[in-house]
Amino acid sequence: MKLLLAILLSFQTSKTLIHPPIPKPTQDTIAIVLLEQPQSEQEIKQLLSQYKHVKLRRVFREAIDGFSIEGSTAALAKLAEQRNILNVSPVNQYQAETEESVKIIGGDVVRSIFDQKNERLTGKGVTVGVIDTGVDYTHPDLKRNYAGGHDLVDNDRDPMETLAQGKATIHGTHVAGIIAANGKIKGVAPEAKIVAYRALGPGGGGTTEQVIAAIEQAIKDKVDIVNLSLGNDINGPDLPISLALNRAVDRGIVAVAASGNSGPNIWSVGSPGTASKAISVGASTPTMEIPSLLIEGRHEKVRLQPMEGSGQWALDRSLEVVDGGLGRKSELKHVQGKIALIKRGTLTFTEKANNALEAGAKAVLIYNNMSGNFMGNLDTQLTLPVGSLAKSDGGIFQKELKKRSVTVRVLVKEERDRLADFSSRGPVTGTWEIKPDIVAPGVAINSTIPGGYLSLQGTSMAAPHVAGACALIKQAHPDWSPAQIKASLMNTAKPLMKQGESANKLAAAAKTNGNAPYYRTYEQGAGRIQVDEAIKAASLVTPSSIRFGKFAGENDNHQARLHVENTSKKVQRYAFEIPKETEGLTWRFPLSFTLAPGQSKEVTVELMVDSSVFKGKIHDGFLRLQAGAATIQIPYLYVLEEPGYPRVMGFGFAEGDRPGEYRYEVYLPGGAEEFGIALFNPGDYRFVGFLDTVTNVKKGQILRNLTAEELPAAGTYLVKIFAKKAGKEDFIERMIVIEKKRGVE
Repeated sequence: MKLLLAILLSFQTSKTLIHPPIPKPTQDTIAIVLLEQPQSEQEIKQLLSQYKHVKLRRVFREAIDGFSIEGSTAALAKLAEQRNILNVSPVNQYQAETEESVKIIGGDVVRSIFDQKNERLTGKGVTVGVIDTGVDYTHPDLKRNYAGGHDLVDNDRDPMETLAQGKATIHGTHVAGIIAANGKIKGVAPEAKIVAYRALGPGGGGTTEQVIAAIEQAIKDKVDIVNLSLGNDINGPDLPISLALNRAVDRGIVAVAASGNSGPNIWSVGSPGTASKAISVGASTPTMEIPSLLIEGRHEKVRLQPMEGSGQWALDRSLEVVDGGLGRKSELKHVQGKIALIKRGTLTFTEKANNALEAGAKAVLIYNNMSGNFMGNLDTQLTLPVGSLAKSDGGIFQKELKKRSVTVRVLVKEERDRLADFSSRGPVTGTWEIKPDIVAPGVAINSTIPGGYLSLQGTSMAAPHVAGACALIKQAHPDWSPAQIKASLMNTAKPLMKQGESANKLAAAAKTNGNAPYYRTYEQGAGRIQVDEAIKAASLVTPSSIRFGKFAGENDNHQARLHVENTSKKVQRYAFEIPKETEGLTWRFPLSFTLAPGQSKEVTVELMVDSSVFKGKIHDGFLRLQAGAATIQIPYLYVLEEPGYPRVMGFGFAEGDRPGEYRYEVYLPGGAEEFGIALFNPGDYRFVGFLDTVTNVKKGQILRNLTAEELPAAGTYLVKIFAKKAGKEDFIERMIVIEKKRGVE
């Protein structure tokens, strides 16, 4: 997750070093090596001794069976060919992605419920590991909760946030406050213990190696829950961090991960939010007053999203909208008493807003420079109303401004439980698993930061709501496994309905999605959490979502086995509801049955598909199980044909192992019959040649070193990274720079 970190601190903190610092990366590549079976450190060293200039960095035994190394890409490629090695994966970069929100998820109600020891549910006796940028454990709202930690960046025991000016971080402290603040503000579980793992360093960046090391340490420390409000843009189930989180769950730890902030596009969920056994969390909105603009002379309203730190949009009269360019001071000389329409880019949101404020504007509209909506944070609280618009809405204003003067009236409406536009959507490539699993409030969330409090938004803010909820459930049910805790949240979640959509849009959606007007299951999972209901869950169904997989042939037949458990103290009767009829789909459910207290039963649900009739590429919805007086909704997903997910992800380009060389890495979630990197002149888009081409590539990550002879002349290039498979092609475009060779004019 990427956030604008708004507070810069300059004071220093002392650190006690307990081990020599991990060596810093050089031009060599750092990679994670996964082993088929555990090996001793001596065996690993002996294996590496045959490779020149390969350094062993860390050995992992808890989170994964493997180790991290530093060495040339050529050496790594040879190492990957060794027997007993499953995979050699280059290290990726990861980025750090209450009170009203706590009430929405039922957190205030929970505090009137008592555990088995007759103590109120506050998270007491439960430990939550926060894998993030560190935590300001001196904060008055957190110092009572702090129970130690580890710094995996500097390799010591002081996980304080980065405080250096220009590189300061606040993210981990904000996350910790949402979980367990216990002072001026109250977190979801105000008496839970926080163990901090600083895996993201200055500026909020970190690597696969550091995050896995943090998971490894959390397993050793035997924490009850880990929260990872971080991620990258690779939608794949097999990345090392995702595998490490699955291992943590196997060791009895509840793993909570943010799904990412790359929405609203489908397939945008990123690792580690793709981890199968973790609880992947998307973002919903708490109760908010959302303004819309009514353009005089037009009937449809334009919805805008107030930026965090914006002034109130309570404008009592119509105002003229004028073009403010990119928000430079020279472009805002005519905005006095008007609303400035500004394009996103070049300047920060705060710089644009302050320039408009100085120029006398009454409000600011910042429209996106790429498709879709966005939400933003201002660095400081402003009295000036500032809001964001989708690119298409900005285009409407620009079109109208070319024809006439434009006047708007502001209308404000209260909204709640919308899916945040930025919240990443699934499914997961390859496995077709529904992610996120659930959603929680992640917009306008006030929490602790070093030196005070701040309101931020993102799935980074949604995930700790779930981690705190898990702490409350763990206190109430200390013998429940991670799978049971996950099931309690998913089985009792509230599916969210789309709001503000026209009847025509909902009718069109209903043709392909029988659950309209609800958000799709791969957008919201089971829905928004209700922790008070989760604690009282009288029945649990696992797994809590069903992936029927992909079409396998004529008269396709899929089966899903579900474990139904009666956790109440009385007999419960269970019966599946028959879903709405969909042509080409036939369901088969077990007959109704009863379970005594503590009893469980394995049942099978079958889906039969007639592909000559059913035409939807992706079919999803909710199966409904009547469990006593409660209704459990189980999200499901079926894929008829290879869907149009991105075939190219996570492209990186950097200097290579030796002077004059470069390397690239890229992730292909479905593999490719033909893969390549085409070079173009960015000025006139003239084709220059290929940086690389490969055929019959397996799915997963590619890492390749390019010698000086394989590179084009020095310069800046537009590259098209493409993958072709089964007659379909997908690509992404990036800019790369190749420097002149040293000593060459």
